[in-house]
Amino acid sequence: MSWSDSTPVEQVRFVVLDTETTGFDARRDRIITIGALAIVNGEMLLEDSFEVMLPIAYNNSSVTVHGITRDQAREGMDEDEALKLFFDYLGDGVIVGHHIGHDIEALNVAGERHFGMRVTNRRIDTMDLTLILERDGAFAGRQLPQGYTLDTLCEMFGVAAHDRHTAGGDAFLTAQVFLRLLKAARNVGRITLAAISEQFLADDKVRP
Repeated sequence: MSWSDSTPVEQVRFVVLDTETTGFDARRDRIITIGALAIVNGEMLLEDSFEVMLPIAYNNSSVTVHGITRDQAREGMDEDEALKLFFDYLGDGVIVGHHIGHDIEALNVAGERHFGMRVTNRRIDTMDLTLILERDGAFAGRQLPQGYTLDTLCEMFGVAAHDRHTAGGDAFLTAQVFLRLLKAARNVGRITLAAISEQFLADDKVRP
């Protein structure tokens, strides 16, 4: 990997990722779409983006909630080809996402199925980063949301939540939220990759 703990945030290629799946059981359910967008030096790179749809022939209620028709769901790219293209696109990028654990596990299961591989890239969960920055006092004086869903974070930061529940749309929204979190992180002195990659633990204050 190209990134060390001390790498300045502005030098990192972040890949903001979202997957839409047929359900929440990564072992049983399948990926419907993958959407991703790169951020470098505080800017979204629309030319450095990725989106692909995979064929799904079942679980139509879960598919249609993502705005995909039955016919579209049967016309996607084969999973192994889609994954290869995505992993080539991802490279050594630092993955960013909201509740990113589900997306990573879905990719891991699919990657193991076809290539015997798992995602090893560094990753940042915008939920963790938000909670850490709140603890740091980065949002002092700001009305904080009840719960930290992607929708409430969009509301908190004034991001118009268009095109929700599509992989490309949610990746774009998450990227906008992440840029605002990076600005807040910089304001409290979190300027390295390690400083914004910290996982939030509820018992931080009582650990020895």
